[in-house]
Amino acid sequence: MTTQRPKAIFFDMDDTILSDDVSAEMCWRQVCDNFAPRIENAAGDNLLDTIREVRRAYWSDFDYLRRVSPSLRDARRGILAGSFAKLGIEDGALLEEMVDSYMALKAATVAPIPGALDTLRHLRQEGIGLALITNGAAEEQRNKVNLAGLEPLFESILIEGEFGVGKPDPRVFQHSLERLQVEPAETWMVGDNLLGDVGGAQAVGIYGVWVDWRGRGLPENSPVQPERIVRSIAELVEPAPGPQSG
Repeated sequence: MTTQRPKAIFFDMDDTILSDDVSAEMCWRQVCDNFAPRIENAAGDNLLDTIREVRRAYWSDFDYLRRVSPSLRDARRGILAGSFAKLGIEDGALLEEMVDSYMALKAATVAPIPGALDTLRHLRQEGIGLALITNGAAEEQRNKVNLAGLEPLFESILIEGEFGVGKPDPRVFQHSLERLQVEPAETWMVGDNLLGDVGGAQAVGIYGVWVDWRGRGLPENSPVQPERIVRSIAELVEPAPGPQSG
């Protein structure tokens, strides 16, 4: 595998181009505020903090995520169910209403990461082929693409809910390779999800770039070893540092 400039780059969307974590925090806060009157005071007061705690643990459980590959809705239901369990809340109907509310809010909330769209435009100007590969429900993810104005920036856009399977299934990468008419060795995959984005791409011979936007470094238990780590996709167009002059 080479670090030379690729002919094509595949990008994840959430927390790679769009700040999914920021919008998730906003939406969970809004949901907790909206449903607080229907939750006992002590539990309601602690619900947002508990959701934060459960979210961190949920997305760090590599074994579970690799084994189950949950949909975004299932993940959100699992996070809220885990939070309810910690707080002793037993109300299945309320849980489903809150998940529905969160998903509606999330679908309408788009926050591009600073510099991300400019980076994509720069790469296109360089003549690099760009493809977007995102997991998630068809309507929600397509709505994000439209709201953020991403469609003109990509030669191929693959959404799990439209295509039928998502990352790390090799078919999503193979489809994108065919659409851009490139070979795996000529291609990079850039994303924040070690298993889905980097591991899935590496399995078909694509160079894996992990976006460590939190700056925490590679987890000790990571089953995936990316070829390159960046804090944001803007680093993909920054020149390599040259020798210091005195």
